[in-house]
Amino acid sequence: MIPFNVPAVTGNEEQYLKQAIENRKFSGDGSFTKKCNELLESKMGSYKALLTTSCTHALEMGALLANIQPGDEVIMPSYTFVSTANAFVLRGARIKFVDIRPDTLNLDENLIEQAITKNTKAIVPVHYAGVSCEMDTIMDLAEKYKLMVIEDAAQGIMSQYKGRYLGTIGQMGCFSFHETKNIQCGEGGAILFQEQPLFERAEIIREKGTNRSRFFRGQIDKYTWVDIGSSYLPSELNAAFLFGQLEKAEEVNNNRISTWNKYFDQLKPLQDREALVLPHVPAHCTHNAHIFYIKARNLEERSDLIHFLKEREVGAVFHYVPLHTSEVGLKHGTFSDTDRFTTAESNRIIRLPLYYNMSEQDLDKIIDCVYAYYNKEYVLSV
Repeated sequence: MIPFNVPAVTGNEEQYLKQAIENRKFSGDGSFTKKCNELLESKMGSYKALLTTSCTHALEMGALLANIQPGDEVIMPSYTFVSTANAFVLRGARIKFVDIRPDTLNLDENLIEQAITKNTKAIVPVHYAGVSCEMDTIMDLAEKYKLMVIEDAAQGIMSQYKGRYLGTIGQMGCFSFHETKNIQCGEGGAILFQEQPLFERAEIIREKGTNRSRFFRGQIDKYTWVDIGSSYLPSELNAAFLFGQLEKAEEVNNNRISTWNKYFDQLKPLQDREALVLPHVPAHCTHNAHIFYIKARNLEERSDLIHFLKEREVGAVFHYVPLHTSEVGLKHGTFSDTDRFTTAESNRIIRLPLYYNMSEQDLDKIIDCVYAYYNKEYVLSV
């Protein structure tokens, strides 16, 4: 079976893990955590970065820092992972789901304003497949209505919008380093800040509501409980592994883009004859090849094609079931206006295998299988 994903290992992870063990510092905020924070800040051009245990926890920190209260409303797409909504529902928020664009599968920026009410406190754009939402429009709306923008850039490491890295455009940006992501440490995340006050409070929230970080820097003579918070610090072992990955971020990115480009170029004739639809990347966006997907004509064809590929040992999969169609989504959220594209597009998506150092042989086999399906050169077993 050609797997859907193989977690990247770039070469220095084992060396850094050994160093962390030799240092006898295993809990959070050791030397490797600081190195990762600093590397993210320098690479992304962010004011400050903090590693977290996951992107889920980064989003939860974002909800705390945005002072989300019961009854507040938060705007986001329904076509996303549950963590995007959970982070705000945990604070008592109602979710206003806005339809997606059919080209990028991102939040439709032209439908956001009509979803804003007096209770709206934040917009959470989700950069699907590492392709940016239209952030100029979103930031203009946020300024007009005095809303917080918390970017869910879980899939967006190294991607850019008009020359700016995703996660550095809103007031906060949240990343995932789960093993399914381009850069990974098994389980991990980060939250980026562009403003000092948010960062200063984030340090406290991340340390269980204490000013412990200031104490260890020698800024105060003792630390105490000063705010609400939780434990959002990853271990030094995770940070050591992650540092080895972040050092090679450009190499990983370029390798994946090469695979993505071959998929696109080789499958384009099928799009030209309208057999399927390939991903769309706006000219002003630079993506990171996190996902390569194709869109089938409908749900039945998608299911048929996934079955066909799996019979030939290709691990293709679908993606999100829209949150607003779930039991919990119906309880804690409302779909703004009409669901024209969210459900319809989600029913068409097939994600093809894509990972660091994927072999040309496997890539050629997958492309050949897709052509075999659309050229009807098969008999589907029942």
